[in-house]
Amino acid sequence: MKASSLRGFLLLAALVCSGLARAELPENYKVVLLTENFPPFNMAINDKNFAREDSIDGISAELVREMFRRAKIDYVMTLRFPWDRIYRLTQEKPGYGLFSTSRTPERENQFKWVGPLGKTQRVLMAKTESALQVGSLAEAAQYRVGAYKNSAVSQMLEAENVPLINALRDQENIKKLTKGQIDLWATNDPVGRYLAKQEGFPGALKVVYTINESNLYLALNLDTPDEVIQRLQQALDQMRAEGYVDDITNSYL
Repeated sequence: MKASSLRGFLLLAALVCSGLARAELPENYKVVLLTENFPPFNMAINDKNFAREDSIDGISAELVREMFRRAKIDYVMTLRFPWDRIYRLTQEKPGYGLFSTSRTPERENQFKWVGPLGKTQRVLMAKTESALQVGSLAEAAQYRVGAYKNSAVSQMLEAENVPLINALRDQENIKKLTKGQIDLWATNDPVGRYLAKQEGFPGALKVVYTINESNLYLALNLDTPDEVIQRLQQALDQMRAEGYVDDITNSYL
C-alpha cells in the first residue's frame, strides 16, 4: 500500500473510531414529528388542537428543534389531536416520531428513543375541598377514575386493573371532576395544574396520590435508522452539558 493511501486509510479509521464520521442518510431524508397539547412541554400557541412548525411552543418543542438543527436532520412538525391517533401513526409509519412520550416498560420495544427531554409525575387529583384519601392504586380502584385514552397513565393503571373512564381530551376530565362525574383524575404534574388553570379552574384541584415519576422522550418508529438516533442523542447530550436544556426548562416553569 502506498504511503498516501495508508495515511488516508488511517485518517478514515480514526474518524470512525472517534465518532466523527457519519453514515449517509437517504437523499431528502426527513422525519415527520407529531405532538399534542401537553403543556408546558408541547402546545399550540393559539391553544388549538392543530398547529404546524412555529405555531408549536413548549419545553420539548424547543429542545427537539435544536436537536434536529445540530444533528443536521430535516423534519416537519405538526401538533394534532387526538393522542391515540398520533401514537398509532408513529407506531405504524416509518420516518415518524412522537413527543413528549413517557418511556415505560410497556412501550420500550415499540419505538426507538431519544432523551430524556424532561420529567413529569403521574398523579391522582381530586377537588381541593374533597376529603378523599388514597394510599395505593388498590384503594384508587374503588373510585371513579378519569384518564386520557392511551396515555402512559391510563395504560399503566389499566395494567394494574384500575377501572377507568377514558376521555379523548384530557381537559374533559377537569370538567367531569369539578361536576362530580368522576372522583379522581389520573394525569401528570405539572400538566394537570396547568390545564386546570387554562380551563378556568385555578386552585380547584389537589394531588391526593403520587404514582411515580416518568422521564419524557422523543419516540421514533422502529424503522428509523440508528444513525438518526445516534446523531439526535449526541446533540441532546451536548445541549444538556452546555446547560441549554436547563435554561429552556426554567424559562417555562
